[in-house]
Amino acid sequence: MCDRCGCGAHDHGHGHGHAGEHRTLQVERAILAHNNAHAAENRLWLTQRGVVAINLISSPGTGKTRLLEQTLTALSGTIGCAVIAGDQETDRDAQRLRGRGAPVVQIETGSACHLDAVRVGDVLREVVRPDTRLLFIENVGNLVCPAAFDLGETLKIALLSVTEGEDKPLKYPALFLNASAAVITKTDLIPHLEWDREACLAALRTAHPGLRILQLSARTGEGMEAWLEFLKGLAGR
Repeated sequence: MCDRCGCGAHDHGHGHGHAGEHRTLQVERAILAHNNAHAAENRLWLTQRGVVAINLISSPGTGKTRLLEQTLTALSGTIGCAVIAGDQETDRDAQRLRGRGAPVVQIETGSACHLDAVRVGDVLREVVRPDTRLLFIENVGNLVCPAAFDLGETLKIALLSVTEGEDKPLKYPALFLNASAAVITKTDLIPHLEWDREACLAALRTAHPGLRILQLSARTGEGMEAWLEFLKGLAGR
């Protein structure tokens, strides 16, 4: 449940009957309009500074933080990076990511199931430095609400672990439709799973024909070179 996007409105007695549904829709529209106005401000601020902002969205446990650990280490001294890490509670992800050549700020969202443009805007000046070219925004683990909230990012990237099965893109199509790329993670575990690569690729292409798809293991390094080249291209390197 989230108290910042309207997804919990029906739990408070406002979603019963036509009038309740209409009120819920009005609340959701107002929240999104407020968020989008701040997202536009964030986007302008980042664009003026030549920063490419990447909104990483996935289920919990997909390996976003592990991928970022390896990415920051690989790009350190080459491309200026920064990270905003979002979780409902604790700063454990930020602790893991610090000391890898990039400033890191943790946002604890409390009851909110996603980051929003206001919270991100509040920390941009803290985390973005003059040499920053890539800003990674590690969103709260959730496939629904984070996909609906513009943060002012340049692009969304959807992460999908092989441990989640093949059909997540069909069950949660909005995220994959709006993503510029999808990253299949934890490929080192494929030999231990009943996972159908072709079925997963077909699901991704059904949700978003022409979607760029990367496959990798942050643990073994398999596929990391293609991921890093993709990021360097975004940074103009």
